[in-house]
Amino acid sequence: MLDGAISHDKITRFLGSEDFDAKSLWKMVKPMVRKYERDDGVLIVDDTIEEKPYTDESELVCWHYDHSKGRSIKGINMVNVLYQTEEIHIPVNYHLVEKDLWVWNKKKEKEVRKSSKTKNEHMRAMLKKCKENKIKFRYVLTDIWYGSAENMKYIAKDLQRFFIVPLKSNRNVALSLADKDKGLYQTVGDLALEQGSIITIYLEGLDFPLHLTKLIFKNEDDSEAVLYLVTNDLTIDADTMDSLYQKRWGVEEFHASIKGNTSLAASPTKTKRSQKNHVFASVYAFVKLERLRVEVKLNHFALRSKLYIKALQASFAELKRLQAIAGFA
Repeated sequence: MLDGAISHDKITRFLGSEDFDAKSLWKMVKPMVRKYERDDGVLIVDDTIEEKPYTDESELVCWHYDHSKGRSIKGINMVNVLYQTEEIHIPVNYHLVEKDLWVWNKKKEKEVRKSSKTKNEHMRAMLKKCKENKIKFRYVLTDIWYGSAENMKYIAKDLQRFFIVPLKSNRNVALSLADKDKGLYQTVGDLALEQGSIITIYLEGLDFPLHLTKLIFKNEDDSEAVLYLVTNDLTIDADTMDSLYQKRWGVEEFHASIKGNTSLAASPTKTKRSQKNHVFASVYAFVKLERLRVEVKLNHFALRSKLYIKALQASFAELKRLQAIAGFA
């Protein structure tokens, strides 16, 4: 496409030349964040696994449990922090999980890889860095796997921010401070809570009250599902909680785009440095697509489709030209 202006070897040398990481990403996205940031912005935390079934196993490319598939898969596990306002959603931090320890697994009766730090610890470190970078945000949104009391306490006390987090139905809560002091807890799933209503609860492990609401929705197979949301912002109603939490979908779009549009998986790299740098390049390519989306008002997949159609049209035009030279239709 570029008539040899950039060779394959040049890209290979680039991927192995130096270390590009979350700090490098922040330097590149900072001007865009500063342009669009707002006091009511949200930080969304989630992780994803890019499968690498044919790549040699290492502490970076290894086995991780995928909650969406209910099994372990081999690949690279990314923990991401996405910054979202009405105008943009931009990755501002990420961490690649490395399982740097070998531990004995009694159930499997063999040694398995394990990370010296949990994903929850990485999440808190990344949120701390976002505050140090002076990113304006009001809420932190996570999925159910990051809904620990320790994470909630960190966001509320250390970051001085609000969170909206789903709870598992078996979490223990008290309905009053007196009940909490007496240790009188009940599980969230046993509460007589109507859809769309809000009650004040005291979660086991926290010393401040939360608001809890219950949402009922249908899955793709028409089965009914229940979502329990809690927040330390006691000023908002159930509809606002639901509306704010819907913003979490932005991180799913981010994951879909880096996998489908910016070639996260299409990396023949062999070394840990080049694998990490390929991930960085894929994430930053997403940022460039996001800049285009803001300007031309087309989402990432529509942009890709538009370019693909233009390429096909150019190919067809060239075919017609060659047919005309050859003298047949």
